[in-house]
Amino acid sequence: MTSEPGGDGPGPGGPHDRVRVEATVRGRVQGVGYRVFALREATYLGLDGFVANEADGSVRVVAEGPRFALTSLLARLEDGPPAGFVDRVLVRWEPARGIGSGFRIESAAHRGD
Repeated sequence: MTSEPGGDGPGPGGPHDRVRVEATVRGRVQGVGYRVFALREATYLGLDGFVANEADGSVRVVAEGPRFALTSLLARLEDGPPAGFVDRVLVRWEPARGIGSGFRIESAAHRGD
């Protein structure tokens, strides 16, 4: 997992503080059930946000919730579904902005499902 400038987190706060993570997952992650995998994992962890395929072949995940739950999600995103292969996960932490309730699959620019 690679953090972008800004470090490993959004600053002071405890593991239960609500924060936001934006992750770009690269590898063989489209056409292998990755979005459904991410949806299932994020829903299990009680997170809000979305997952979408991107035109460059990556998958984008934006989630908000407790820091400990987001850290668990990132670990699962690195594993990915059995049919996929994750090369790397680029991560950016931010303060929560309010993304709406629930986790969903969004349609973005992509090559296919």
